[in-house]
Amino acid sequence: MLILGIDPGYAIVGFGVVRYVAPRFAPVEYGAILTDASQSFGERLDTIYRRIGEIIERRSPDALAIEKLYYTSNAKTVIGVAEARGVILLAAHQHGIPIHEYTPLQVKKAVTGHGQALKSQVEEMTRRMLCLPEIPKPDDTADALAVAICHAHHRRR
Repeated sequence: MLILGIDPGYAIVGFGVVRYVAPRFAPVEYGAILTDASQSFGERLDTIYRRIGEIIERRSPDALAIEKLYYTSNAKTVIGVAEARGVILLAAHQHGIPIHEYTPLQVKKAVTGHGQALKSQVEEMTRRMLCLPEIPKPDDTADALAVAICHAHHRRR
């Protein structure tokens, strides 16, 4: 199974394509989509939409796993992230890719075995599970890979 994991945002969208053949994981491609703050918000969403479409076309994932949005204290940020999630979900839908959403707690539990794990613990376990020499940067990339791993764990149940 080839899984595209996404950590949504509008300044940085982390992505990670992971191949899962039980019980092993292998990283295929990972990185971050960066948008320029000097662009209009519409241009930023367009960049995210196009880049996600390019990744989907290049890798043909079997599923897209994305972190569910949770409300923080900044309503403006959460609305922007929700809009970015919308174009990501649209790109996946238009390519016929099944979409699966996971909470941060589900991701932490799937990767570390503990829903209250620290971010550093999740990153280190992600690195180990994917046999990476170092934790991917920016953090959004490591988070996206963890979301992909979470999906693999949920699909084998």
